[in-house]
Amino acid sequence: MSGETIQLHRLEGFFWVARTGGYAKAARAFPYPITQPAVHNQVKKLEDELGVSLFERVAKDRMAPTPAGQLLYDFVRPFFEALPTVLRSVRDGEYGGELRVSSTSFLLRRLLPAWIRKLHGTHPDVMVHLEETAGDAVRLLRRGAVDLAIDHLYEVPDDIATMPVAQVRPRVVLPADHPEAKTILSGARPFEMVQMDSTPFVSYAPGQRARELQFMALAEGSVTPTSMLSGTSAEVITGFVEAGLGWSILPTIKSESEVIQEDGVVLAPLVRSGSETVFDIVAAWRKDTPANPLLDAMLEAAPQVKRNRA
Repeated sequence: MSGETIQLHRLEGFFWVARTGGYAKAARAFPYPITQPAVHNQVKKLEDELGVSLFERVAKDRMAPTPAGQLLYDFVRPFFEALPTVLRSVRDGEYGGELRVSSTSFLLRRLLPAWIRKLHGTHPDVMVHLEETAGDAVRLLRRGAVDLAIDHLYEVPDDIATMPVAQVRPRVVLPADHPEAKTILSGARPFEMVQMDSTPFVSYAPGQRARELQFMALAEGSVTPTSMLSGTSAEVITGFVEAGLGWSILPTIKSESEVIQEDGVVLAPLVRSGSETVFDIVAAWRKDTPANPLLDAMLEAAPQVKRNRA
């Protein structure tokens, strides 16, 4: 392959062949008139440039991508599928189309519903694809797998732009009959994490981002649980705690500072050195992202963050 550029119309021909499974079908599917030999010529020149075969014949009238072709198709497909909508948005000022957003299960349940309702109040045609992920948000953005990631970032790289959208506060969850729960309910003293050293800790399942925040909170308290259980959701974890199987730390977006007793558990703020622990949640996107009215609309509808810390 000479140089590093590929002509866009050759990628377009490749896309339609991969999508339809044949050259004749691709010619009929094109958004403008083109002949079957012209489509074949586009793909052949692209294969010559890349030095690999992109298709193999699997039936008389059926072409299938080779492994190299499938890799290229997975990369170009979102661009060509979204192109008509983006062009319409640019030309007519419309906002229809799909925005790909990734976040954790907790934030998808607690933060995104109100956010999406506000977005659809002003731009009802925007379709948001919400993806629960336990992966690295920055890596997903750099790969182009998502347009926007909503998460807690330990560090913000130079190529990533962010905007604060929420603050998550960890709350301790104890069995209501635990001695430490009775102590904090009586007001004798605030919760002391060190008192839970010998009690099993109930964490989120390995691989979940919320588990990382739990262990960050434990590290701040210099606590290393002697034994552990894990659950896949806050509801499961709360059920384990209520059954007396251990204690946990669960995230909340609410900022209540009081101790609460409900359904067999006691919830208390996690306080260190007189201040409540807070984790900032940001919306993150690549700085080199092309102009995207859907992303702009999503950010305009983002929640306003109150930064007062208890």
